Amino acid sequence: MQRIRLRYTKRGRLRFTSHRDFQRAFERALRRAEVPMAYSAGFTPHPKVSYANAAPTGTGSEAEYLEIALTAPRDPGTLRALLDESMPHGLDIVDAVEARTSGLADRLTASVWELRLDGVPAEEAARAAEAFRTAETVEVQRRTKNGMRTFDARGAVVSLEAHDAAQTSDVPADRPGDMACAILRLVVRHVTPAVRPDDVLSGLRAVADLAPPVPAAVTRLAQGPFDEETGTVTDPLAPDREAAPAAPLVEAAGTAAATVPAAEGSA
Repeated sequence: MQRIRLRYTKRGRLRFTSHRDFQRAFERALRRAEVPMAYSAGFTPHPKVSYANAAPTGTGSEAEYLEIALTAPRDPGTLRALLDESMPHGLDIVDAVEARTSGLADRLTASVWELRLDGVPAEEAARAAEAFRTAETVEVQRRTKNGMRTFDARGAVVSLEAHDAAQTSDVPADRPGDMACAILRLVVRHVTPAVRPDDVLSGLRAVADLAPPVPAAVTRLAQGPFDEETGTVTDPLAPDREAAPAAPLVEAAGTAAATVPAAEGSA
């Protein structure tokens, strides 16, 4: 059985699709692309697809991950292209590798988020970010199935910087306009309870009275292992690429050997 790991995106208006909506679209794409999927056992078999740390509904993402199991081997690059053609525009399959290591979900230890704050000047966002960074704790509340829960949103945030949207954003704006717009770029560790971008926004409102006039447009730019030395989030698929066998050199060596007699005969 072959396992393939895929990176996909949620862009534009399709950031409002739920995780279940994506599952349905992806399973249809598997059928259209005639992927030889492995299925679970039991009375209701379903394709063996494992999702890892999906982004909340309403947030965009450039770095969502899943793994599929196949009954017959396929080239990852070819499979990626076939699946991408079968998916709606905005739910794009952008990378694929053969799984050669274990523990993909365990590698997703941090995320890089971008928050677009329309109507907020960059200077105001920078002051709020500074107040958040210098606070020892920032308590926020979130409603859970067991009622309201209070927790610290500061401890999970590794970095938080504010910039002007006109100079910084790597992601096309969903709501382009002429009003002032700040961009918050933050790195958040995946902890329990999870600290989400909206929790950070609640914290900014608590410590600096930052209240954007319209809801923030949130996009996950990356997720993966957190590098303590550089403070960056790295590619979770890199170990699988590094574990791939090197391309064989048999053909090249045979070609070189075949040219030697011809060169000697011509002399």
